[in-house]
Formats: sequence, structure tokens, C-alpha cells
Amino acid sequence: MTFTDTTVSVVIGGTSGIGAAVAKALAERPGRVEIASRATGLDLADAAAVAAYFQQLGPFDHLIVTAGSSAPGGTVVDIDLEAAKAAFDVKYWGSILLAREAGKSIRPGGTITFTSGFLARRSVPGTFVKTAMNAALEATAKVLAKELAPLRVNVVSPGLTRTEAYAGMAGEARDAMFDRAAATLPAGRAGQPEDIANGYLFAIDNPFVTGSVIDIEGGALIN
Repeated sequence: MTFTDTTVSVVIGGTSGIGAAVAKALAERPGRVEIASRATGLDLADAAAVAAYFQQLGPFDHLIVTAGSSAPGGTVVDIDLEAAKAAFDVKYWGSILLAREAGKSIRPGGTITFTSGFLARRSVPGTFVKTAMNAALEATAKVLAKELAPLRVNVVSPGLTRTEAYAGMAGEARDAMFDRAAATLPAGRAGQPEDIANGYLFAIDNPFVTGSVIDIEGGALIN
């Protein structure tokens, strides 16, 4: 897709991690990049706030949703259902709300790109909340690609990526976790935010890609 001085891209969750890498990459192109997240005061669980954000923004071209939620781990019989529902409210329903409101303002030729995760198609005990909400998002994106056509809708599905999400871990433990993961992955390394950002640029740039899930996970799904 052609970027001009009037192109406007919106990165939800663009203040850190993968979202910040996407925003940085887009900022190197012509046009303007708008960044919004909980850190900037946008609560994806607040439908009125999301609607007001896009009304104030006006027409734009590309929506990239990288905002996530802290999904509780645990088995079905042990899970905190309220915490699980809260995770869905942000990651799944927040993404759907963004698509609903943004779809009213995105200009012809525009795109929406969501973020899921490789657990959407990988069965790991104790992670069913992440699996369920990411799988639901991937399935819904395919429906939206039909409903919103010719607007293009895609999903980027990252694997383990070195971001601030793991800042709460002790440095040595964090490094050891990434080293163990790298040793098991066909790619031989953990992901960097810039690796994943390239997937969003591909979804935006290729006019023949819609309804697709773009896996960038170092080969985790073929292990």
C-alpha cells in the first residue's frame, strides 16, 4: 500500500513491546502515527471511551491492535472465572469493539490487523484462557474480513518475544527462560519485537492478503 503525507495509522497498545516496534516502523514512513493504550488513558473495556476516541480522530487508514491482557493460567477446574472473563473483556471484546468503531472511519484501501498468539493453535495444559480468546479472535477476524470487505482484516500471531511483558521476572530467570525456548525452536532464537513488527507491515502492504493469520513464532507450531 502507498503511504503519503495524509496517511494515518493507529496503533492500539503502541506504547510498549511489539506495539512500540510497529509504531516505530510506521513512523519511518510518510504520514502520521497515532498511539493509544491504557497508558495513554484508553480503556478497551469502556465502549463509550473507544467510540469517542475514533470520533475525535476522524478518518484514518490503518488500525493495528497489539494491546493484550494478562490472562490467568490454570486448568478449567481451578481457574478464576472472573479473571478469565476480565481477560476476554480486554483482549477479545476490546478488539471487536475497536473493529466496530474503527470500521466506521477507516478510508477505502485501509486495513485492520489484530494480534493473537501461537497458543491459539497449540494445546498446552493450563493455558486454555489464552488459547480460547486468541482462537476466538482469529476466527472472528476471518468473518470480519468478509463483512468489512474491501477493507482488509488480518491477524499476526507471535510466539515468545522479548518484551516488557517479562520485566517482572528476575533478569537471570528471564534470560534462562528465553535460552531454554530458543534451544527448542527450529529458528534457534526467541523473537524480538522488530521481528513481529514486520508481520504487521506485510499485512498492511500486501493488497492480496485478507482473512489471514500470519504466524511469526520461530517454528513453535511445528515442534
